[in-house]
Amino acid sequence: MKNLWMGLLVVVAITGLLFFASCGGPKEIETEPPESAEQADVSDVDAQQEEELAKQRALEEAEIMRQAKEAREMFLNEDVYFDYDQSVLTPEAQDILRRKAVWMQATPDVKAIVEGHCDERGTTEYNLALGDRRAQSVKVFLEDLGIDGTRMSTISYGEEQPIYPGNNEEAWVKNRRAHFAID
Repeated sequence: MKNLWMGLLVVVAITGLLFFASCGGPKEIETEPPESAEQADVSDVDAQQEEELAKQRALEEAEIMRQAKEAREMFLNEDVYFDYDQSVLTPEAQDILRRKAVWMQATPDVKAIVEGHCDERGTTEYNLALGDRRAQSVKVFLEDLGIDGTRMSTISYGEEQPIYPGNNEEAWVKNRRAHFAID
């Protein structure tokens, strides 16, 4: 009986050895070699550079937006002023219109309304005609600078919409103007 147990033990041992041999043992898992400290530092530097570039781009975009808003505000709020009973553009008015033309060239989808205004002196009819001449002289000047005339319309308000109340020279000077609106 002892021989039987020994024979059985040998058969089990051989079977076990054959089973483990056929399985091939534990499999190795393929992995990338670990990053060296130098490679990790380079990756960190690249990530930092990308982050800095993204911040720089964001700052540049914010500055562009600020400048665009400022230019739009200038276009809308910087009026062109005229001498008493005149529709001829002064050199200062021409400088303002050159800046407005640059903005209009940079924003080709914008259409503008040029409003002609007068002070309170003169009849209503006379001031409406003078306001129209003022708006037209602004439009013609901008056309001469290359702005398509179909992008601009004119209207005269005469003395009806003063920006500065009063019936003195200080008020009259500020009310003799061409104002811009976006259509």
